[in-house]
Amino acid sequence: MLVIGIAGGVASGKSLATDCFQHFGATVLDGDRIGHEVLQQTVLIQQIVDHFGDGILRDGQIDRSRLAEIVFAKAPDGPSALKTLEAITHPKIGEQILQRLEIARQDPNCQACVLDAPVMFKVGWDKLCDKIVFVDAPLETRNQRARARGWGSDELVKREKNQIAVEVKRQRATDIIDNSNSKESTFEQAAEMWLSWGLILAKDLLVPSTLFIPKQ
Repeated sequence: MLVIGIAGGVASGKSLATDCFQHFGATVLDGDRIGHEVLQQTVLIQQIVDHFGDGILRDGQIDRSRLAEIVFAKAPDGPSALKTLEAITHPKIGEQILQRLEIARQDPNCQACVLDAPVMFKVGWDKLCDKIVFVDAPLETRNQRARARGWGSDELVKREKNQIAVEVKRQRATDIIDNSNSKESTFEQAAEMWLSWGLILAKDLLVPSTLFIPKQ
């Protein structure tokens, strides 16, 4: 089984590339989704509350918006809070990733698994991957996409400061997808890449929700 890591700047189109590979038959491990699941664990909730106080709770669960305000605040408070949060959550997320990779390896029909985790290089999860695909897009394009998400003008920069530099990610990649043009172009590049790795396109293809509108 081939393990494919997805890397790129914020709002570069990593989810689109991931959808394309899932369309071809890959199993997807979404680091953000796993992180959200981990934040629902009672033990972790208590550890986080012990550090950040009851103000980050809403109906007994972690209010991720409030937590983001704290950990992405200006230095020195924000970076310090983020470091504390990562020390609590990253080991648990890593455990889940390893467990799910092992489950995928035991599936004889699984020829590839995609790991989409923004902090992959920061934590060292890139070492679990056989291929690293860097999804490239110009900064202005990424800013436009970020604004479409409702982010403020400085939100992209603020979030990227807490990740490995974009150029470093590019240098450490084994393959690059140019996502500055159409979604169809990205899809075609991903398909060529998939075949170049010696993988077989799935017969029963899933429809990438961010790429195609299913025909009625």
